[in-house]
Amino acid sequence: MSEEKINPEENEAAAEEKTEVQAEEKQAKKADKKAKGKKENEDPKLQEISKQLDEQKDLYLRLRAEYDNFRKRSQKEKEDVYTTSRAEVIKNIIPVLDNFERAAGNDNASFEDYKKGVEMIYSQFLEILEKTGVETFGEPGDPFDPNMHNAVMHIESDEFGENTVAQVFQKGYKIGSTVIRFATVQVAN
Repeated sequence: MSEEKINPEENEAAAEEKTEVQAEEKQAKKADKKAKGKKENEDPKLQEISKQLDEQKDLYLRLRAEYDNFRKRSQKEKEDVYTTSRAEVIKNIIPVLDNFERAAGNDNASFEDYKKGVEMIYSQFLEILEKTGVETFGEPGDPFDPNMHNAVMHIESDEFGENTVAQVFQKGYKIGSTVIRFATVQVAN
């Protein structure tokens, strides 16, 4: 082990700092004694008002500390909920990943077996989305809603009504009223 050398200048600076702090504490104590002495000589009504003011200051400081603790606790709870919800979603997705790994590692499977496996994985994934409250939207024939659909093309068509989704290029996803991804569509005029 190496020995640390103590710098005499640092030691002196620390001693001076300590002395200054002690002097400040003495001055504060003297000021408190002086204030108490004045309070004893003051009018009883003024003493009562001073006492009430001190109580209100104490109440204010306690309330302020309590609010600060509440704010910090709320922030931590919010972060914990976010982490927990992410972990829950990932926990539900991991079995799908396992099935993809099994399918990729199966070199002896026929095309039909792969197709059947992919369809099973797809349905498993849809079940997970359903459990977590995710809904798909954007089907041909739906009325066009610019709050949910992203129109990339327009066509003239008698087959569909005006402002109707004619073709879906990419489905949309939402949870409740929150859109996760807009549906990319072609709209009939």
